[in-house]
Amino acid sequence: MRLLSRSIHLAAAVLSVLACTRIPAQQNPDWTTPLTPFRIAPNLYYVGSRDLASYLITTPAGDILINSNLASSPPQIRHSVEQLGFHFSDIKILLISHAHFDHAAGSAAILQQTHARYMVMDADVSTIETGGRTDFAHFTTFPPTRVDRILHDGSTVQLGGITLTAHKTAGHTPGCTTWTMQVIEDGKPLNVVIVGSVTALSEYRLVATPGHPASYPGIAQDFAHTFDVLNALPCDIFLSSHGSYFDLLSKLARMKAEGSSVWIDSAGYKRAIAQSRVDFEADLARQQTAAAHLHS
Repeated sequence: MRLLSRSIHLAAAVLSVLACTRIPAQQNPDWTTPLTPFRIAPNLYYVGSRDLASYLITTPAGDILINSNLASSPPQIRHSVEQLGFHFSDIKILLISHAHFDHAAGSAAILQQTHARYMVMDADVSTIETGGRTDFAHFTTFPPTRVDRILHDGSTVQLGGITLTAHKTAGHTPGCTTWTMQVIEDGKPLNVVIVGSVTALSEYRLVATPGHPASYPGIAQDFAHTFDVLNALPCDIFLSSHGSYFDLLSKLARMKAEGSSVWIDSAGYKRAIAQSRVDFEADLARQQTAAAHLHS
């Protein structure tokens, strides 16, 4: 009965995709421009577009996919997986970085094709299961998708000897998730960090003002905690939900000469997190000043 209920739910979601997905007026063309898939490290592959990152983690027991991207992305992701010589049907687990349409709208279609288990951080589950309708920022909606396992900060996802750890790095969404794992390259363990997102978008209210509450209670404190968490993570291979955040295209251009070592970038990780924290704190200070003027 549970399987039948899920099948009906997924079918309804796929049929409703055109009705419930609104395409932004100006979408970044790099979100939909294909990119030749490539190996990052042992068992870890890039299968996303030029900017919307999607990662395939392969194991003897099946594969894990991180990020389904746009509602239009599953054919591109599937082609990339198969271009690498893997089978799309071998995907057993689907994960996301956070519950925005550009990282999760393709989930219903991917789950229908693979029958994978969908695992999502606790505070983003409502947004996923309502197709974006409970998102505090009221972003573009997408097919609502049933979550099989609710994750919490520090939850681990294990398959075929591979372990991923979910770190709740909230702010961008209440359940934004940074994924970490370890790979062995040439006998050396390397720490992989896939940053969920650290961006406070221009429409986010970090500070409450009369008649205008904060985007969600505790959003500013969540962002501050997220930067503390990310600063504490050991990072060798720096990745993220958007290629632009970790200089995907420039590193890919260098890969021909430097090989896979181009992805080892602990210094770049530290710089990116530090700069993002500076940007956030400046934005918070501006909003705090504006709020103080309203109260004076």
